[in-house]
Amino acid sequence: MLEVITVIDQINAILPQTQCRKCGFQGCRPYAEAIASGLADINQCPPGGDLGIGELARLLNIDPKPLNPTFGEHKPKQVAFIIEDACIGCVKCIAVCPVDAILGAAKFMHTVIASECTGCELCIAPCPVDCIVMQPVSMTIVHQGHIDKSAASQLAKKRYEARCLRKEKESEEKAERAKQKKAKLGMLKKAP
Repeated sequence: MLEVITVIDQINAILPQTQCRKCGFQGCRPYAEAIASGLADINQCPPGGDLGIGELARLLNIDPKPLNPTFGEHKPKQVAFIIEDACIGCVKCIAVCPVDAILGAAKFMHTVIASECTGCELCIAPCPVDCIVMQPVSMTIVHQGHIDKSAASQLAKKRYEARCLRKEKESEEKAERAKQKKAKLGMLKKAP
């Protein structure tokens, strides 16, 4: 079977796959869809910066433009870091990480898998004790091969898609349990 690569797929492949939502959309794919349909401009992705805008402009055969400051500013690649002594194990950061790069359990200290972190910053706001800070990507991560933008983006995309599938499955299982519980309650009410 021949795989059809759409303009949306091509746009999405250019985006950094941080899933940061700074563009105003719920992730890179929705932003790619909005660009393709003319609902969003090519200059709304701070993590992609001027290089990303230039690649999008070439793909779409339009003139590049500067990053729209309304959506933020381009920064060097960063990763989240959890200050262990301050972490209370609330799991709020785990719940919002779009690529499952944070490990930990309730009431236990958490940690970030730096090589998997996209630098989206979504974990910072929900932290009740402000124990998450952003740090520049270390040379260790660079030497592990994660400097390759394309490979890092594809890995982040796969992790994001896997998380989405897991969340969807969890939601379906929860709905099924609720349905079964409701059926049991209905049967108990009918019993003499």
